[in-house]
Amino acid sequence: MDDKSAHLPGKEHSPSDDEKAPPQYVAPSDHEMMGDQRGLSRALQGRHMQMIAIGGSIGAGLFVGSGSAFHNGGPASVLLGFIIIGAMMLFTIQALGELAVLYPVNGAFYMYAVRFIDPAWGFAMGWEYAINWLVILPFEITAAGITISYWRDDINIGVWIAVFLFALVVVQVFAVRGYGEVEFVLGIIKVVAVTGFIILGIIIDCGGVPTDPRGYIGARYWHDPGAFRNGFKGFCTVFVTAAFAFAGTELVGLAAAEAENPRRTLPRATRQVFWRITIFYVLSLFLVGLILPSNSDDLLGSSGANTKASPFVLAIQAAKIKALPSIFNVVITLSVLSVANSATFGSTRTMQALSLRGMGPKFLAYVDPKGRPLWCIIIQLLFGLLAFINEASTGQEIFNWLLALSALNNLFVWGSINLAHIRFRQGWAASGRSVSELPYQASFGVAGSYIGLFLNWVALIATFYTSLFPIGTPPTAKAFFESMLALPLAIVLYIGWKLYIRGAGGLYVKAHQMDVTTGMREFDPDDDEPKEEKTFRNLPARIVHSFIY
Repeated sequence: MDDKSAHLPGKEHSPSDDEKAPPQYVAPSDHEMMGDQRGLSRALQGRHMQMIAIGGSIGAGLFVGSGSAFHNGGPASVLLGFIIIGAMMLFTIQALGELAVLYPVNGAFYMYAVRFIDPAWGFAMGWEYAINWLVILPFEITAAGITISYWRDDINIGVWIAVFLFALVVVQVFAVRGYGEVEFVLGIIKVVAVTGFIILGIIIDCGGVPTDPRGYIGARYWHDPGAFRNGFKGFCTVFVTAAFAFAGTELVGLAAAEAENPRRTLPRATRQVFWRITIFYVLSLFLVGLILPSNSDDLLGSSGANTKASPFVLAIQAAKIKALPSIFNVVITLSVLSVANSATFGSTRTMQALSLRGMGPKFLAYVDPKGRPLWCIIIQLLFGLLAFINEASTGQEIFNWLLALSALNNLFVWGSINLAHIRFRQGWAASGRSVSELPYQASFGVAGSYIGLFLNWVALIATFYTSLFPIGTPPTAKAFFESMLALPLAIVLYIGWKLYIRGAGGLYVKAHQMDVTTGMREFDPDDDEPKEEKTFRNLPARIVHSFIY
C-alpha cells in the first residue's frame, strides 16, 4: 500500500492512573499485515467517483420497490419518508466524506468503526456488510433475469442468470477500472432516464400528452384516493422501502482507497448526494405520486424486479404512450445489473480489508498483480451461483431467508458511520488537534452526524414496528425475522469477537486512546481546490458550486 502516516503537530495526552483503561485491541495496520504483499490499485478517476456517488444505488429499489411504498403509504407518505431518509443519507455521506478524505484506507467505514467506536462492533459491521452484498448478488442477477420476462417469458430464467454471471466475470478481469467504467456508463444512462422521466411526468401531469384521456391531472390523486394510506403504519413502511432504495450510497467511501486523488474527488462526489436525493429520488417520486393513483391494483406486485408493477412503467402506460414503457424497462434491467456490479465491488473489498487486519481468513487478503482481491472475487462469484436456486420449487423461500440476513444492514452501517464521525471528532480534539487541520470538513459538522444518527434510530424503530405489526396480516414470527434477522446476527458477531479478544479494550475506544494518524494519506497542496474570494456578488455561484463540485 502507498498510504503514509502524516503526523500533524499536536500535544500528547498522558492519561493518569485512574484514566487507564483495560488493554486495548489494536487492529494491525496495512503495513503490519501486508508486509511485501501488493495493495489494491488506485485507478478510479474523478468521473468514476462522481457517477458512483450520483447513480451508484439507483436501481430496482427506486424504480420498482417504490411501488409497494405508494400502495401501502400513499404519495404523501412516500414523499415525506424519502425526504427524511434522504436527509439522513445527506448527513451520513458528509460524515463519511470527511473521514474518507483523511483516511482513504481499504475497508473505509468498517475500519472507522474499529478505530473510533469499538473493534468488536467494527468486526460485526464489516462482516454484516460483506454478507449483505454476498446475498444481494444472486438476488440482483435473478432480478435482472425477471426483467427480461417483460418481453420474453418463454425463455428459462436460468439462461439469463448464466449470461449475466458471465458478464460480471468479464468485468472482474479489468479490476477496479472495469467496475468504474461500467458504473460510469450505467450511471449516465440512469441519470438521463430519470431526468427524462421527470420532464415527461411534468408534461403528463399538465395534460400535454395527446394519447392520455385524463387530460390535466394536477393533484387529483392526492385527493382521490388520497395522500395517505393505512395511517401511521403505512407511513412507517415507507422507511423500509426508502432504506433499501438508498442502499449502496456509501460505496463512494469504500472506493476512496482506490481513488487516484481522494482529496479532490471525494468532496465533489459527496456533494453530489444532495442533487441525487433532491432530483432523482424526491422529485421523480413526487411526480409519480401525481400521475399514478396509489390504489392501483397493479402496484400490488411491486417488489424485486417485477417491472410490470414498476410505478414508473405504470405511469407511462397510464398515459397510453407506446414503446416508452419498453425502453424504460431496459433502463431498469441495466440498473439492476449495476447494483449487481456494485455488490461484487462492495463485498470483495470489505472481505479483503477484514482479512488484511486479522478479522478474517488470511488467504482472503491476497491481491494479485493487477490489484484484484482474487480469492474474494471467486467467493463472491460462487455466491452468484445461488441465483440458480430459483430453478427449485422452494427457491423463493430460500431467497427470502438469505435476504433477511441483509434487511437491516444498511441502517446499521449508516448509523455506525455517523457515530464513528462523532467519536472521531472527540479523539481528534483529545489529541490536541483542531478542526481547521482537517483537509475536508463535513458541511454540517458533528451536529449533522447527531441528526443522522437520530434519524437512523427512527428508521430502525419504524422497521421494528412494521415487522411486528405488518399491514394487512396478523403478526407472525416468520414475518418478523424476515425483516429483523440481521439484528441477532450482528449481536452474535459482536459477542463472538469480544470473546475472541477476551474483552480487551472495554466497551468502547476511549477518546485519548484513539489512533488518529495511521492510514492518513499525505496530500500535495496542489491537490487543493483554489480558494475563491468570498463576496456578496459571487454568493449565489458559491452556493451552487458547493453542491455541484
